[in-house]
Amino acid sequence: MKQILLINDVVGYSHVGMVAMLPILTYLGHPTYNLPTALVSNTLDYGHFETMETTDYMRGTIPVWRQLGFKFDAVCTGLMFSEEQARLVADYCKQLHNEGCTVFVDPIMGDGGRLYNGISNRHVELMREMVSVADLTFPNYTEACYLTGIEYKANGQTWSEACTMLDSIAALGAKAAIVTSAKVDGHSCVVGRRSDTTLSGFAQRLDEGRYFRLDYDEIPVAFHGTGDIFSAILIGHLMKGEPLMESTRIAMDTVSRLIDRNRSLPDKCRGIPIEQCLDLL
Repeated sequence: MKQILLINDVVGYSHVGMVAMLPILTYLGHPTYNLPTALVSNTLDYGHFETMETTDYMRGTIPVWRQLGFKFDAVCTGLMFSEEQARLVADYCKQLHNEGCTVFVDPIMGDGGRLYNGISNRHVELMREMVSVADLTFPNYTEACYLTGIEYKANGQTWSEACTMLDSIAALGAKAAIVTSAKVDGHSCVVGRRSDTTLSGFAQRLDEGRYFRLDYDEIPVAFHGTGDIFSAILIGHLMKGEPLMESTRIAMDTVSRLIDRNRSLPDKCRGIPIEQCLDLL
C-alpha cells in the first residue's frame, strides 16, 4: 500500500475535508498522514465560522519531516488560506514530485456557479498556482470555470466545450484533469483528460483516447463533503494501480450509493457520516 499525505483544512463540526478523507483512504489500506492548512470551526455555509490558519506550523513541520526522512508516495492538496501558504505547499509538492511522489490537487473554491462563503478571487489565483504542479487535478464544474476563466453555464456545455475546458486546465500545468458535477449535452457527467504521456504515479489507458465522459443519474440532494469523498476514493483506487477512467467510475458510483443511503439526514451541511458507511466502499 502507498503512503499518502493530505494537505487540507480540518473542520471541527462536519464530515468534510480531511475529516472525510482520512477514514476512506485508511479503510482502502493506505497509511495516511496529514498536514492541516487551517482549523475551521464548521462548514462555511452555516454563515458563522471561525478559522485559524496554520502556516507557521506548516513552515516548521516540513523541515522536521525532511530531517526525519519521511517519504510519501502521493500527496493531495485542498483548501489554501493565503498566498504564502499556497507557495509553501506548491514548493513542497515540487520537492516531493522530484522524489517520485504523485501530486493530486483538489482546487476547493465553490459550487453551483459561485464561490463558497469566505473564498475570494485571490483564492482563485492561489489555486491556479497549486494546479500548475498537479499530476492530476479534479475541480468541479464551477471551480473549473473559475480556474480557466470560461463562462459558467447553468445548462451545461457541449462536448467540444468540455474538451476545451479540459485543455485549458492542462494549459495551467496539470498533467491530467477531471471535472466533476459537469453537464454535457444535457447529461450529468464527469469528464476527464488523461496525460499525453505515461505517468509513474498512476495508470492510464493511452489507447482509449485523450478524453472521456462518464454519465450518471443525479440525486437531488446536496451534501457537503461529497467532493472530498470522491477525491479520497479516486486516489485510493489509483494508488492501488487501477486506471484513471475506471477509478473515476468507482468513485462516482460509490458517492451515489453514499448519498442515497443518507439522503434523509436533516442537516446536509454536516456531510455524510462516512465512518458508518465504510461497507459501501
